[in-house]
Amino acid sequence: MEFLKQHVEALIFASPQAIAVSDIKTVLEESLQTSVSEADVMQAIQQTQSQFQAEQYAFELIEIAGGWQFLTKGAYHHSVAVHLKQTTKKRLSQAALETVALVAYKQPVTKTELEEIRGVNCDYAIQKLLEKELVFIVGRSEGPGRPLLYGTTEKFMDYLGINSLTDLPKPKDFKDEENSVGEVPEV
Repeated sequence: MEFLKQHVEALIFASPQAIAVSDIKTVLEESLQTSVSEADVMQAIQQTQSQFQAEQYAFELIEIAGGWQFLTKGAYHHSVAVHLKQTTKKRLSQAALETVALVAYKQPVTKTELEEIRGVNCDYAIQKLLEKELVFIVGRSEGPGRPLLYGTTEKFMDYLGINSLTDLPKPKDFKDEENSVGEVPEV
């Protein structure tokens, strides 16, 4: 089993994004030319996850975006953030943030629908989000002119640290008093 664990660990480490158990199983079966069960893969993942919970490691194995990925432990986020800040030149603009939020909650959505909600042209914001691989073209609408439909990517979920779109806050969560500014008026 240790042999399998090392292969699973290597695959997760080498993957640029979260890798699903089914993908790990498929790769292992082809590379090792033997049958591998998803249960064996999950057992190897759980052993690896336990191993990297030790204090001596600066990263851990996390289930995210429908798969598994090595991520930095919370204690080291600030150091990594400083490094990323120094190496990343541009952040998302307010317009791009608003647009990607709308895409996340309304997907699949057309550019026209986004523009109706935001009240401004969204061409530049959508282009930047496509370049950063936070949104992608899902398909075409059946409406007049068959406009493109946009949805969020797994990279978007990785960026937010969520496992699925159901992990996004619900709109009602934004109406709580703790999320408001100012004092509540007396009646």
